[in-house]
Amino acid sequence: MNEDICPLCKSTATRLFNTTKNRVYYLCGNCFGIHLRERDRLSPAEEKERYLHHHNDINDEGYRAFVSPIVNSILARHGPADRGLDFGAGPGPVIAAMLREREFNIQLYDPFFHDDAETLNHTYDYIVCCEVIEHFYDPHKEFQTLKNLLNAGGILYCMTHLYQENLRFESWYYKEDPTHVFFYQDRTMRWIKDRFGFARVEVDNRLILFQK
Repeated sequence: MNEDICPLCKSTATRLFNTTKNRVYYLCGNCFGIHLRERDRLSPAEEKERYLHHHNDINDEGYRAFVSPIVNSILARHGPADRGLDFGAGPGPVIAAMLREREFNIQLYDPFFHDDAETLNHTYDYIVCCEVIEHFYDPHKEFQTLKNLLNAGGILYCMTHLYQENLRFESWYYKEDPTHVFFYQDRTMRWIKDRFGFARVEVDNRLILFQK
């Protein structure tokens, strides 16, 4: 992939946005996504090692409180009979654990920790991507996959920290994680809705919902 091509919209309408700590970022003038230069990404082994150091204990009350906006939103809109998928579940799938405690039916997929391709051969009433979409190397491919995995009327629940222009990127904490390679703005989410044909999108702070 050419470094000046946006991995989300495949546009060449990109410009150098920021260089900090030897990492280079580009801003797309079409979808307004910000991506890390490809050569600055971690290797797959380095990426997995980084995830193993995340403190994602499913019994940790602080972690449960952090993911509660997604869990509560799902509980308000779905029931145990609905089929769910935790996409990018990681080594400590706390959202699935919390929903299973309510007897919800939710499957796990993660390319490093739950790499069962069979889960991608089904469709779902809801899909969870909690602190996942900022890790997408090819967000165009991933969002198309997620849309295809949803049943009609299904909802994709994403959690990420959106970049805002009043933030000082050089000191923005969210870019400090080297596995965070793509950052979204509010208008990026609206571009995704239109490009992939979602019926609607809701942005509520860090919680973003796309409905098919």
